[in-house]
Amino acid sequence: MRGARAYAALDLGTNNCRLLVAEPTRDSFRVVDAFSRIVRLGEGLTSYNRLGDDAIARAIEALKVCRAKMDARRVGRARLIATEACRAAINGQDFVQRVASETGLSLEIVDRKTEALLAVAGCAGLADPSAESVIVFDIGGGSTELVWTTARRRGGQQQNRPTNAAAGTKAGQDHRVRAWESLPLGVVTLSERFGGVEVTPDIFAAMVEEVRTGLEPFARKARHATRLPGFHLLGTSGTVTTVAGVYLDLPRYDRRQVDGLWMDDKDVSNVIDFLAACSYAQRVENPCIGVDRADLVLAGCAILEAIRLTFPTPRLRVADRGLREGILLNLMREDNVWNRRPWS
Repeated sequence: MRGARAYAALDLGTNNCRLLVAEPTRDSFRVVDAFSRIVRLGEGLTSYNRLGDDAIARAIEALKVCRAKMDARRVGRARLIATEACRAAINGQDFVQRVASETGLSLEIVDRKTEALLAVAGCAGLADPSAESVIVFDIGGGSTELVWTTARRRGGQQQNRPTNAAAGTKAGQDHRVRAWESLPLGVVTLSERFGGVEVTPDIFAAMVEEVRTGLEPFARKARHATRLPGFHLLGTSGTVTTVAGVYLDLPRYDRRQVDGLWMDDKDVSNVIDFLAACSYAQRVENPCIGVDRADLVLAGCAILEAIRLTFPTPRLRVADRGLREGILLNLMREDNVWNRRPWS
């Protein structure tokens, strides 16, 4: 809609800095600008418990780009969040103050529950409407969020592969959160601990086992999840989207083909086995991985494997949407944009 107010959502994680700028549409929103850069803010955090100078410099440069985009789009309302790296670092608050001083952006360090629920809000529209039980997970750089929900659609049919780039609807879903958990294990922390370049079968198995152990408290809380009709996993992260891109054998990553994709359990296993057998150089050469993720992807696969072993299901849905979309939807709901606007 011409003249619609622009909203922005920024997610500064342990590995990535991501921005979405969007305008509301009749029943969702339209992305008008986006930015994503790997900054590795949490590099070395597990060893030193603080954000390093080089990592801070990379993040601030990326945030300056985000600020310029927000100014160019005349963003009227925004929520800018920082997650596990800033939560864990002893200089996290100092970093936030420096960001404000150098970029004019006010970062909010959110707690783990908020991060988990925002991820659900952003991708819940992909849950199978006939499923009585869904576990949504988000494999991040420094943490992994899991939420057990029951999901029902009030009306309309679910598309197998949505093409709506806005990634969300303002109504039509009723999601009840039954349990949630945030593990302090992500692709950066796990790869730094075990190594991400040369990953032997024993190292991969050790990563899986560490994550399975960490999942045990959540598994007890969500022990009935897999017993309910239609249960499936819904994953949102660079790991699951990479697995989907490799499965589709894409010559370059294409969100339109990945977002909303259903994968069978066997297909997921085949991709994980394939990546585990690849050398570091082969992972670098894969167009859906590249040099920036080649040392992280197997740690992500280990986390994914642990989740699948803990909550077995014949199907996984892949979401190239999540926390930022959840922020945007929540901001627009708070402003009551869909009821106020005279949509034509």
